[in-house]
Amino acid sequence: MITLGCGAALPGLSASLLSQTPGIDPKPLLRFAVASDGHFGQEDTDFKRFHNELIDWINNEHSGKGLDFMVFNGDLVHDDPEFLPELKTYYDRLAMPYYVVKGNHDKATDEYWTSFWGTTPNHSFEREGYGFIFAYTSNPEGKYLCADTEWIQAEIEKYSPGKGIFVFMHIAQSKITRHSISCPEAEKILCGSDKIRAVFLGHDHDIDNKIYVKEKPFIFDGHYGGSWGTNYRGYRIVEVFEKEAVTYQCNPAAFYENINRF
Repeated sequence: MITLGCGAALPGLSASLLSQTPGIDPKPLLRFAVASDGHFGQEDTDFKRFHNELIDWINNEHSGKGLDFMVFNGDLVHDDPEFLPELKTYYDRLAMPYYVVKGNHDKATDEYWTSFWGTTPNHSFEREGYGFIFAYTSNPEGKYLCADTEWIQAEIEKYSPGKGIFVFMHIAQSKITRHSISCPEAEKILCGSDKIRAVFLGHDHDIDNKIYVKEKPFIFDGHYGGSWGTNYRGYRIVEVFEKEAVTYQCNPAAFYENINRF
């Protein structure tokens, strides 16, 4: 069996979030993957194949360079939370822990989401001295919302004594893309904390790079399902080192096509 890590980082998308120490390439403290917008159940899409492929790709990452966990950053299903139990059978095939963010197409009540996943729509955790904050940005009807800034501020304060903070939310809170929204208070909080290393976003299927807002990197990962967006389905890798974090976007289908050529 061939075990590989992502070998199809897209040109121009490698992003150093902090300065790198020349000549040092240690094992990362944390290595995780992020993928958004699976839209399980969307009509006229091959959503089961899309999910089978993603699970295989992510498990291959784990068997190669290793992954500490996976984040699904919103729009897990398409407009019907009754798809969640079937979707979970795919996610449960992952060889590492995974976390979920609620998106505008998930359309579950907060009560159902909490009982099903075991975490509230707003939740967080700590790993290796880093805080990971997950904030929801829509209601059960799919209306776009500004994030709960009071809750986010409290979470930032909780994790600020640590090494750094990574924030995940489905919809960008700054009007930087076609489908993002303007939430000045959320933008101020996200951009105002030196402890926040990056904000990871989904929702905009056609954006797969980083956009700086007041020098804070807002990082998108395209899509792995759905009916529109970038001309490939992919995911993002994040490697966290002691003094830096590096992220790159992956096009696994192109990678596997290339390695199977003679």
